[in-house]
Amino acid sequence: MPKLSIIVPVFNEERTIRLVLEKLLSLSLDKEIIVVDDGSTDSTEKIINSFVPAVKFIRHKTNSGKGSAIRSGLVRAQGDFIVFCDADLEYNANQIAVIFDYISRNDTNVVYGSRFMEYRPKKNFIHYLGNRFLTGLTNLFFGAKLTDMETAYKMFRSDILKNLSLTASRFEIEPEITAKILKQGIKITELPISYDPRVKSEGKKIKYRDGLIAIWVLIKERL
Repeated sequence: MPKLSIIVPVFNEERTIRLVLEKLLSLSLDKEIIVVDDGSTDSTEKIINSFVPAVKFIRHKTNSGKGSAIRSGLVRAQGDFIVFCDADLEYNANQIAVIFDYISRNDTNVVYGSRFMEYRPKKNFIHYLGNRFLTGLTNLFFGAKLTDMETAYKMFRSDILKNLSLTASRFEIEPEITAKILKQGIKITELPISYDPRVKSEGKKIKYRDGLIAIWVLIKERL
């Protein structure tokens, strides 16, 4: 039975991290959970420590971004497959098992959980439009047919992800990964997932400038 590494980048998520980790630990999978606290200043670190050694814990002294947290997690990951999981409860942790079952049973290397194959936005409409634009740009530049390039639920065969030579530090890790995968001619399969987006007042961290940086990353990778 293949093993799954779940990398959880975290920054100031004291309200949700306990429930997220409980849900991940309850998954009936051969798994390891690698939590990377990216310089939290609230009680996030204390909560994570209460789960050790059931989870592996990496602590960044200062906040350096989601991309940096993911790259730190990759160094520790030992599974046959790797998936990312945000710590904010926007995604249903149980769907990791669905994606894992699919990728481990089929001849595929990369599976994205798409929020937009079935989801229709009721809030955060501007973010929705931004995601659709970035996905469309990705498809245009790299000849893909994706519906959700920015999804947090990305699952890979471990060797493929670790050989990408990633450099991104912040949210631009998402377009960097996708562009480098597509440039190698690797097909990305999408499966529908549910999604419960939060807004800025609930701790949403991505900003408009992150969208501009994502555009630049896509252009740079295309050139």
